[in-house]
Amino acid sequence: MKTGIHPEYHTIKVVMTDGTEYTTRSTYGKPGDTLQLDIDPKSHPAWTGGSQQLMDRGGRLSRFNQRFGTLSASLKK
Repeated sequence: MKTGIHPEYHTIKVVMTDGTEYTTRSTYGKPGDTLQLDIDPKSHPAWTGGSQQLMDRGGRLSRFNQRFGTLSASLKK
């Protein structure tokens, strides 16, 4: 590796949203810094499959349902 062109790789502490902590190596901050997460896999609906609702006010979803909404009903018969 060339010297002087790569970022420093050091140990930091990561704090999850529920307070759990772990130590990892990163280029973030300075050695010994703490990275406080606002969103993590334990709390974000993309990973937890949370009960978020899809909001659509006359957009693509509404147009799709108008065009193909009866398709699913006719397949169930």
